[in-house]
Amino acid sequence: MPSKIEPTPRSKVRFSSILALAGVPLWLGGVAAGLLGHVALGEALRSVAIGLFAVAAVSRSSLMVWTFLAMLAGMELGLDAPRFAVQTHFLGDLFLRLIRMIVAPLLFASITTGIAAHGQLRSIGRVAVKALIYFEVVTTLGLIIGTVAMNISGAGWGIVFPPATADAVPAVQTLHTWQQTVVNLFPENIAQAVAQNQILQVAIFSVLFGAALAMLSQEKRAPLLSVLQSLAETMFQLTRIIMYLAPLAAGTALAYTVASMGFAALLPLGKLVLTYYAALGVLSLGVLLPILLIFRIPIRKFIAAVGEPAAIGFATTTSEAALPLAMERMEEFGVPRWIVSFVIPTGYSFNMDGSSVYLSMAAIFVAQAAGIHLSVGQQIAMLGTLLLASKGIAGMPRATLVVLLATASAIHLPTAPILLILGIDTLMDMGRTMMNVVGNCMASAVIARSEGELSDGWEMPSP
Repeated sequence: MPSKIEPTPRSKVRFSSILALAGVPLWLGGVAAGLLGHVALGEALRSVAIGLFAVAAVSRSSLMVWTFLAMLAGMELGLDAPRFAVQTHFLGDLFLRLIRMIVAPLLFASITTGIAAHGQLRSIGRVAVKALIYFEVVTTLGLIIGTVAMNISGAGWGIVFPPATADAVPAVQTLHTWQQTVVNLFPENIAQAVAQNQILQVAIFSVLFGAALAMLSQEKRAPLLSVLQSLAETMFQLTRIIMYLAPLAAGTALAYTVASMGFAALLPLGKLVLTYYAALGVLSLGVLLPILLIFRIPIRKFIAAVGEPAAIGFATTTSEAALPLAMERMEEFGVPRWIVSFVIPTGYSFNMDGSSVYLSMAAIFVAQAAGIHLSVGQQIAMLGTLLLASKGIAGMPRATLVVLLATASAIHLPTAPILLILGIDTLMDMGRTMMNVVGNCMASAVIARSEGELSDGWEMPSP
């Protein structure tokens, strides 16, 4: 485990907090000035604010602080130098490649050693059942919240959408039947599953491999187990090294987004974006917070633990980028490795909290933009379709888009309004990915508490 950082003197903490608080209104004022046409004033205010944030960050040895600072700097770069900002996108791609490089061996080593070394063969089935029930309950509540929020805001009414074209919207892909979904959970070729980054298939192979290894005698199991334990520790150490690039990747990712779209792109569909983030707030306070209280999860410590992986997910809009760090932070939080290694990767396919809110909102928005009034019965049928469809697209690129298109086809909605959502999808994808990361980390802590395996002696690790 990484060494713990020395406590920062309180005077420095207060000073950095004052600087950060002073920078917030300056930065917001700079954004407002830029949107109102006062470009020079906006640039000056934002530059001063980022300078204050940078001075505040120097006294904080925190990956999360530096990641948020890089995100602000990236947004400024995207606004002031969009051509250069677009060219920096390769740094984010490089970071994602490095993350994908370590995901499969990290999962294989951690899951296998967790099962084989700690005798958790009997517990894994019980944990799997608990996890699936938890995933189903939370994602269903997310779908309901998204539906209610969109009905209240009515963000889609009166929207004028572009005419449909033959190639404007991707063709609707046929979703798998539940039988095909079950079959596709298991890899027919583990090398192919690793190459295609099929996280769930790798996880299931690792569970089976760990179970088989646990059944061997201690004499036959020990040599391979020792190698796999060393591999797991090595991959976690490699994760820490790669995470030093996280602030740079986060900053360049946002620089590219802002340079490509600009803040002004948010205005025409601002009501939809604001409704979505308000719905995420309701999900957090109305669903996730009560679950933390019910299962006696230390809230402040949990927020500190998930802050860094959530920030990386928000900036990169890729849950996969946050996976290794999320697993490490939750293990440091007190969740046993065998639970972390099973629950979090499984949740990436079955526990899409942020995506569930997004899907129901997007489907209602499509109907409203097309001028279609959906009855309560039609909306319930839509929720059922989304609930089933979202479980059959594990590992599929742009999964939420595929589910949305398939649902629109199933309930006879036009697909042309989806073009509008695609235009601002990245802005919503930030919150969607962040909530997915937080939800999966929370699931591992809840399952660990239900098993009596959660340790509460967590301290903030050094970056």
